[in-house]
Amino acid sequence: MGSIGRLVRTTAFKLSLVYLVVFSGLTLFLGLYISNNTAELLDRQIADDISQEIASLNDQYQRGGLRQLVDSVEMRSRRPGASLYLVADPSGQTVVGNVADPPLAVLGLPDGRSTEVSYQRLDDDAGRRYLAVVRVFGLPGGFKLLVGRDIGEVNDLRQVIFDASKYAIVVIVVLGFLSWFFVARSVLKRVEAVAETSRQIMSGDLTRRLAVTGSGDEFDNLALSLNEMLDRIEALMTGLKEVSDNIAHDLKTPLARLHNRLEEILRRDGPVEDYRVGLEASLEEADKLIQVFDAVLKIARMEAGSSGDSVGDLDAGDVLNEIGELYQPVVEDAGGLLVVERGESVAFRGNRTLISQALANLIDNAIKYASPVEGDGRTLRIALSARSLGGELRLAVADNGPGIAAIDRERVLQRFVRLDESRSREGSGLGLSLVAAIAKMHGGRIELSDGAPGLTATLCLPLGRERTGGVADNGGNDDGREQGTEGQAPSPSA
Repeated sequence: MGSIGRLVRTTAFKLSLVYLVVFSGLTLFLGLYISNNTAELLDRQIADDISQEIASLNDQYQRGGLRQLVDSVEMRSRRPGASLYLVADPSGQTVVGNVADPPLAVLGLPDGRSTEVSYQRLDDDAGRRYLAVVRVFGLPGGFKLLVGRDIGEVNDLRQVIFDASKYAIVVIVVLGFLSWFFVARSVLKRVEAVAETSRQIMSGDLTRRLAVTGSGDEFDNLALSLNEMLDRIEALMTGLKEVSDNIAHDLKTPLARLHNRLEEILRRDGPVEDYRVGLEASLEEADKLIQVFDAVLKIARMEAGSSGDSVGDLDAGDVLNEIGELYQPVVEDAGGLLVVERGESVAFRGNRTLISQALANLIDNAIKYASPVEGDGRTLRIALSARSLGGELRLAVADNGPGIAAIDRERVLQRFVRLDESRSREGSGLGLSLVAAIAKMHGGRIELSDGAPGLTATLCLPLGRERTGGVADNGGNDDGREQGTEGQAPSPSA
């Protein structure tokens, strides 16, 4: 009973009931309409036939009087068919015709008036009575002429149409309930599957997905859309867990260091200047932690597409020249050479601040990880370039350092990933993650490839259309130096 109750409460049942009532009413209306119009048509046809018979018999009477009329009626009475003929004398006795014992009241009707009467056929020994429409006319000498038409066929036709309508309604009701039962069960099964999957997901199993039957119906389209949403939610939850784990792991040491330094300052009994130096070092450590948190929030906002920064028309060459002028002294101070290979002028749409920050992070990573070590015998060289290829703008940063192994190139784009397991270099492993988030926000991507030698990091941005993601809030003027990852940032090969 519980299952039937659920079926009755479903939308499928309610819709099936509405359709059932509508189609049953329509069938009944059509049956009545056809029955009535057919009967009216047959009634008119019967009236016309009677009128023609009367006109023909009247012509016979005009030609030969009562004698010829009787002969004509006698001849016509012998023909098979539904027509009725009768000539009665003044006493009501039959002179000639195919009607037995007509009611006297009928013979007394006004001339030419159509009347429905019951009668008995002369050739029917069973005594059955039939219905007919007749007209009666008076003749000279008190004789009466009756002409009519049997209407049993009309009534039979009406009954056939009525029975057909009745059976059609019964069939519609039965088929409607059968269709509702199977459709409702099918729909209810899909809905219950969605509810069960939802409960499993709410219980913590984010790997569950809605079943897709492959029929391409509305439920499949809904399941595909919800599965895409669940994939996105799972990715975000996984990323949140990874961020939480990485923050707990990577920030534990600097926080502990900051705590120990402050404790040491409190225990120290010395001049004020010593306190000042200790506090300045602690503030510097706190600033680095704030930068890490800012970078994490910035990446999260860009990945969520919730940012207020606007985009505008930019020229790739102008952006590269601006970054080159800013970082030329920085690279030279590091003992290297920065080359800007502007190439063709490429117009695109983007956020200047975020694109510049992405390139700045890549250059900072190149300085940090591609700089020669003692005895290396080489000079750091970083090259910037911009070109269009296949409907994309490719902004590249290339260096001549040791590069990144192919197996690690996808991994270094994740947050807090550092290839320097010893953490001997400063950084939090957020630089390339921020670059990847900026690229994704602009509808593009970042590619890391072998620069032979070194690493080439390419920012691939779409041309000729608006970006698909939201532009992230730039936040502060963080140049990315403290968020660099172990891997270098790409740029066209030098």
